[in-house]
Amino acid sequence: MAVHRIAVLDDYQQIATTFADWSQVPDAEVVVFADHVHDEDALAARLAPFDIVVAMRERTPFPRSLLERLPNLRLLVSTGVRNKSVDVAAANERGVTVCGTGNLATPAVELTWGLVLAAVRNIPQEDAAVRAGGWQHTVGGDLDGATLGVIGLGRLGERVARIGQAFGMEVVAWSQNLTDERAAEVGVRRVGKDELFRTADVVTVHVVLSDRTRGLVGRDELALMKPTAVLVNTSRGPIVDERALVDAIRENRIASAGLDVFDVEPLPVEHPLRELRRVVLTPHIGFGTRGSYAIYHGEAVEDVLAFLAGAPVRVMSPA
Repeated sequence: MAVHRIAVLDDYQQIATTFADWSQVPDAEVVVFADHVHDEDALAARLAPFDIVVAMRERTPFPRSLLERLPNLRLLVSTGVRNKSVDVAAANERGVTVCGTGNLATPAVELTWGLVLAAVRNIPQEDAAVRAGGWQHTVGGDLDGATLGVIGLGRLGERVARIGQAFGMEVVAWSQNLTDERAAEVGVRRVGKDELFRTADVVTVHVVLSDRTRGLVGRDELALMKPTAVLVNTSRGPIVDERALVDAIRENRIASAGLDVFDVEPLPVEHPLRELRRVVLTPHIGFGTRGSYAIYHGEAVEDVLAFLAGAPVRVMSPA
């Protein structure tokens, strides 16, 4: 009987087998990789023997050039409801089925506010100071009465906005397609892009990465921000110009930032962001909670079982 070779990629926290029972898959050899491979040649060589690959969100892209080098691949499962780093059309052309899983909205919203609070109240710096024997080195800002600028008022942006209102903040919002009617539904005020960056005390990013949003927050936008303002990005790294942000922090043109996402992930060891003490950094864990991992890995197993039974579920369509 044929053995199905299954690769589970980018399991940095080594929890893939904790949150799902892979023994349910009959006649399967499951190999879990805890490291990340950037080089396409090395990645193609690693994955060539596998007929099923489970990708964690967008950590490993699957462009046409890689898919064409995986002759044995029959099923590609991506955790989450969408994955723009997978060329679904190219996969389908090669007879590869691409499936997704459900996800939760709340973890990213909660981490957004964790980063906001950490940056506004200087929590990492004060924690480090107390551990080193110090006491009260910084003066934090206030949320009550401050202005929250939300870029993107979709499912996540709306939840972030409502929490801002609970803190007593005035909430303004902008995106390319935002209407007055949609803003009114959430109880916020739609403003122009420049006004948002000029007036907000906290700017938080909640748009999807696309050609339109790549570099959306650049030098011009950062130059508009108050020197006391905070920028938070839990969406995708390339939406913010990293080089421009590093310069703005170093030159004290904005107060601080909270970042969960980066241009290159994992963040290179020598990256200048690691040296900036007024930037709060987390390793793209906005989605990574016990609840979300139970859905991701549990439904990944369901996807594999359904595919092997000849009735694939949660099949992704080409964009």
